[in-house]
Amino acid sequence: MSVINKFIASTVAIFFVISMTACSPEVGSDSWCMDMKEKPKADWTSNDAKSFAQNCFFK
Repeated sequence: MSVINKFIASTVAIFFVISMTACSPEVGSDSWCMDMKEKPKADWTSNDAKSFAQNCFFK
């Protein structure tokens, strides 16, 4: 594989990773709260539960 092909593949991979992380809603937003309500409780972390209680419980 040439250097150019490696560079292009690396660049595409980096942009893919960046675009995937940008898709998740901000913690505490209405869309994040809705996502957490749909997510199985067994998959929640302790930080998720704490953030949900602080941001979504009393809205």
